[in-house]
Amino acid sequence: MALFPKYSKTREGQNVIMEQRLLKAVNNLILNAETCTGCGICVDACPEEAIVLGPVGATRRGAIDYAEPVDVNPEKCSYCGVCVIMCPFNAMTLKIDGEERLPILEQEGFPTYDMVTVIDDEKCDRCTICEEVCPRDAINRDVPAFEGGDEAGKPRQAALQTKTTFTVDTEKCDVCGICGELCPSITVIRNAPNPETGKIEGEVKWEESTCDGCQICVEACPQDAITLEREIVSSKLSGKVDIEQDNCCTCTWCVQSCPQEAITVEKIFEGDIEIHPEKCPGGCSTCVEVCPCNALYLPSPVPAKDMAGQVEANIAINKDFCILCGACVNACPSEDAIVLRRTGIRMKDKETDLFKQIKEKLLTPRTSKVKETAPGEIEVKVVGEAEEA
Repeated sequence: MALFPKYSKTREGQNVIMEQRLLKAVNNLILNAETCTGCGICVDACPEEAIVLGPVGATRRGAIDYAEPVDVNPEKCSYCGVCVIMCPFNAMTLKIDGEERLPILEQEGFPTYDMVTVIDDEKCDRCTICEEVCPRDAINRDVPAFEGGDEAGKPRQAALQTKTTFTVDTEKCDVCGICGELCPSITVIRNAPNPETGKIEGEVKWEESTCDGCQICVEACPQDAITLEREIVSSKLSGKVDIEQDNCCTCTWCVQSCPQEAITVEKIFEGDIEIHPEKCPGGCSTCVEVCPCNALYLPSPVPAKDMAGQVEANIAINKDFCILCGACVNACPSEDAIVLRRTGIRMKDKETDLFKQIKEKLLTPRTSKVKETAPGEIEVKVVGEAEEA
């Protein structure tokens, strides 16, 4: 019996850790079971066929906790890193002796996704829409919190770039102190009473950094001695909004929702997906729950008088947000209800022979017909040969 290599598979929280020990060398392939969508791209990409689909629908819906969307055989795995590169959801991590590395890039070379994710800083108004709609938490909105939104927020008057001018007409001002009582930005300093003149004199001091231009001092002054003018230099909030490419799946929710048209995102897969409602069992909604991009949804009921003999759709898709990952196909229990056809993949760097083999698999049309081939393993129906635009 060989002492080395030794293999193991353990689970720590949401991570499933495959390990290969060879003398002092330790290789770990880590699957984040929560981030994994069950798209199956790693299954097609693995050159050693060490990865198989698991019960995608059941795991993603939380119906079972004894399996993951995909299952990796630690003994068949070569720990090359191809699955890490090809996973569009950043669910795989490879560590060689504790350091994140990708041997396939270091030794042979391999193309990577050509990610186009750009936010035009000039157009972006720092709103919160893209951050809210992103289904993968890929938007990094580094904008200061202002008064009212956070206990540690900056004063609201600092939110916009302004130029404020505060003027006191000393001929009119009698240093009554009302403005100072009403506004924390104003301090009224009175001199000691002068018995010679019998007048109360002093000065009014104003702090621009804390003034929000509310005009209460102007309105409250009984002598009309105060003038306050505020000019908005820039209405744009300070800070920056970025897209974290490691988390972005190129669904384009941010692009479609941005009111300033400031975002550009190119999808990494090209092709089409078809939904056949007449073959959908209805009431299942597994595909809706597994879709990582919120592209699938349950349509609103249509009145019978408007159907005109058509089959009412149990499921629908907004193709603007679909990235053709295939998770829905892998989860659907109904034959031919969903058909996926990829025609292209956006990659950069030279396509190696290994990638060309993987590409052919990924461009092969497939449809839903989930069947269990072994306990915890499933197979998807292929409907044709690879096609490319």
